[in-house]
Amino acid sequence: MRNRFLAISSLLLGATFFTQFANAQMSTPPATPAEIEAMYTSSIESRTDDILKALALTNSAAASRVHDLIIAQYRVMRSRDDLINAKLEAMGKDIDYENRASELEAQSKLLHQHFFDQLAKVLTPAQIDTVKDKMTYNKVKVTYDAYNNIIPKLTETDKAKIMELLKAAREKAVDGGSATEKSEIFQQYKNQINDYLNAHGHDVAKAYKDWETKQAVQASANTSTNVVR
Repeated sequence: MRNRFLAISSLLLGATFFTQFANAQMSTPPATPAEIEAMYTSSIESRTDDILKALALTNSAAASRVHDLIIAQYRVMRSRDDLINAKLEAMGKDIDYENRASELEAQSKLLHQHFFDQLAKVLTPAQIDTVKDKMTYNKVKVTYDAYNNIIPKLTETDKAKIMELLKAAREKAVDGGSATEKSEIFQQYKNQINDYLNAHGHDVAKAYKDWETKQAVQASANTSTNVVR
């Protein structure tokens, strides 16, 4: 049942990333290092532009500074990942989060601290939270809302604990090298949330099964209504 729960959770929260991945796979891959670099630059510029739109900064100098900091952070994380992956390859290990985790954490501490210290010179704490949310695909809100929709009778204490653990996940996942890696980091914290909820009077697996049944019934009702029309 736990595996079933994890699978449903991953399906719900990862559908967007699967679509993006599928679309990327349909494109013709770049042929040269210059084309690869151009594609990467375009990608991080697009991500950074999305963050700046969410911040809606009216000071052009501040917006320019934030832009440069975010672009630099993406590039330094990419270089970090290249080093970690090269080390794993030399050791004959698979390049996955399980093998990357310890090196990732060790090499990210100073990068993380410097990045957010610099942002704090330009942005408010609430604005920095926006940056963190955008760099982690708004997983805090998406996951928090999912728990509230799926698990009945959550207390205010339960909700506070869920939010506490999701923000801890965000703090770590913001250093992740890919959407998949960020999701894996969040999953570790979701496991902690599920354990907490099960220990405090909730049956998480049953709640997900009941929710899945409810969704199926609703889908069937919608299909029947459309046929009648």
